[in-house]
Amino acid sequence: MSVSEDRTVQPTTTPVSILSVPAIADPAPLGLAAFALTTFLLSARNAGWMTSTTGDAWLAFALAYGGLAQLLAAMWEFRNRNVVGATAFGTFGAFWVGLGFWILLVVNPAVAAALKAPVTLPATVTHINHDLAWILLGFVIFTTYVLILVTQTNTALFTVFLLLWVALIVLCIGNFNAGAATPLAPTTTLKIGGYIGVATAAAAWYTSAAGMATGLGGKLRLPVGPPLIKP
Repeated sequence: MSVSEDRTVQPTTTPVSILSVPAIADPAPLGLAAFALTTFLLSARNAGWMTSTTGDAWLAFALAYGGLAQLLAAMWEFRNRNVVGATAFGTFGAFWVGLGFWILLVVNPAVAAALKAPVTLPATVTHINHDLAWILLGFVIFTTYVLILVTQTNTALFTVFLLLWVALIVLCIGNFNAGAATPLAPTTTLKIGGYIGVATAAAAWYTSAAGMATGLGGKLRLPVGPPLIKP
């Protein structure tokens, strides 16, 4: 005798636990500090202050600090879903890396080759200055729309981008008009751009310090001001 059993197997569901990803520290103070120091070094050269130096102190830090550190800050800003920080640090981190490689891979070999045929040196230097002017023009365009958008953040960050925007415009004009002057030589216009660049670095350092103070959560705070346009 056989016994027939009707068994219905009910599907079992295993609850899936969603693990929350721990928060990370605000990377903006690092990115701003990296931008500030590299900007300060190159701007001091443009201003004509580094008279007893090689004038190339900015180059290594453009790759390591202004470049790599800002790119790292940009990736962490993506993690924090901060589109302004991710885009700005990513762009200007790449700017410093690109500028450093342009000096090493384009400018230095071109000048070395021209020195072997001095008759070509003025034209080579003019082309180098115009190259840099076009590079700066591209970043003027980028900084223009960033400047407009950061009016919705705070006054300190807006000040950084405003000064940077003016500095880039002045340096762009200066390099277009530099002619056969030595690349990155402090002509009058480039000196003015250098002074504005130093002010830009100071504003970026201040904004970085304000971010660190906020991150510490202590009693010491630095005001950053309200947004110019409230979102």
